[in-house]
Amino acid sequence: MHEFVFPQAIPVSMHVVGTDQRFPVRRIYCIGRNYADHVKEMGGDPQRSEPVIFTKAAEAIVPSGSEIQYPPITSDMHFEVELIAAIGPDGVFGYGVGIDLTRRDLQAAA
Repeated sequence: MHEFVFPQAIPVSMHVVGTDQRFPVRRIYCIGRNYADHVKEMGGDPQRSEPVIFTKAAEAIVPSGSEIQYPPITSDMHFEVELIAAIGPDGVFGYGVGIDLTRRDLQAAA
């Protein structure tokens, strides 16, 4: 058995509606700029822009009904409703709805 220098993180999981089970979240893959109106909103050309694929830490998930504090060091926070697909070892396990938050000013600076 290993001794850790600080406590390990609690595994991230989501409640499976209608059961007492939980779905383990290991990775979050995201696709941005994947529809024309959003590409235009971000100043791009839908005919030339490729979707952007990126990841987020599983710890970015908060349970439904949670209060999310406005993050520091931003003056341009955007929020979007997202379709969530939960992928298990046998393919798509289920679907859900999420809210994605992006600090657009920091994103533009990066």
